[in-house]
Amino acid sequence: MDAVSLETPQENEFIKQRIARGNVRYIWTSGRKCNFAGCDRPDLQPPNENGWFWSGSGAKIGPTSQRNTGDWSSTGGYNQPQPDNREAAQGNDESCLSILNNFYNDGIKWHDVACHHLKPFVCEDSDELLNFVRSRNPGLRI
Repeated sequence: MDAVSLETPQENEFIKQRIARGNVRYIWTSGRKCNFAGCDRPDLQPPNENGWFWSGSGAKIGPTSQRNTGDWSSTGGYNQPQPDNREAAQGNDESCLSILNNFYNDGIKWHDVACHHLKPFVCEDSDELLNFVRSRNPGLRI
């Protein structure tokens, strides 16, 4: 299992409905900013705009400047559109993608958050992992 990757509007809406129904304050996703070795490729620059991807699937998230490629909030702690890397001032790169439930009176939206915060997470199975388990356990019903 991997943390959830929200690659379609339908997946995003499904998770948002569960967050609302359960009155969950926030969750982690597999969303990650490429800020480690190998992330200096031109297509990932600048990282806060072009470096976001779903670590669960490896799929790239569209540029954050194009508001139709995701569900980034229009506000945050500094009243700036997300991702804003707000915690960088304290030395913490906001390189993980969390969904916050109306945290800033903005509805259920994506926010960049420093990865050290404790939050519940949502997992999903991947075909690759399920096929691996099946290959190692013939006859197992999954």
